[in-house]
Amino acid sequence: MAEARAQRASRPPREEILARVRSALAGVSDVPAPPPAPRRTPVDDVVALFAERVADYRATVVRSTPEQLAAAVAEALPPGAAVVVPDGLSVSVEHAVVDDGRRSAAELDRIDAVVTDAALGIAETGTIVLDHGPGQGRRAITLIPDVHVCIVRADQVVLDVPDAVALLDASVRQGRALTWISGPSATSDIELDRVEGVHGPRNLHVIIVATAT
Repeated sequence: MAEARAQRASRPPREEILARVRSALAGVSDVPAPPPAPRRTPVDDVVALFAERVADYRATVVRSTPEQLAAAVAEALPPGAAVVVPDGLSVSVEHAVVDDGRRSAAELDRIDAVVTDAALGIAETGTIVLDHGPGQGRRAITLIPDVHVCIVRADQVVLDVPDAVALLDASVRQGRALTWISGPSATSDIELDRVEGVHGPRNLHVIIVATAT
């Protein structure tokens, strides 16, 4: 213990370490831009690939037209469920309460389901990304209720992660949190027993809405 304390005491203070780093970098020229990320070969139907990959994660995937969306959302919700929705959601959900940002985790735990829009979907990985803008709400409402019904428009689906990162740049610069969702929340212990719902909703319903013509 005494030796460990002596080693800590002998370390330079934070300001001195940072000064050394700045001094070492003083003559360094601009760092070249990183090479472009490797890209996946384009596919004929990114929406179909997205639906396939999302289903691989044990999520329920439904296709809908804009006119059928309200009915598709209602069908995805458990009968008699208490439902919370974010402000600015793209569809009206009967009997749902709009989150006011003041509900605690304990109060949200008594809510059965949440319905949100998405920022985008990634076909290659079957991932949904929320940037928690209008229609998506704060992170807590998408992490605590047992059922998450997420609406993804067909024109929000991109091919791969580099495409997604480029589109999310503005959200990051605005300081928004990003939530990346690949299927229902799940984990496995050392025996590989899968347990769902540990870190978020056990049930994910993704409604892919065809682009209006």
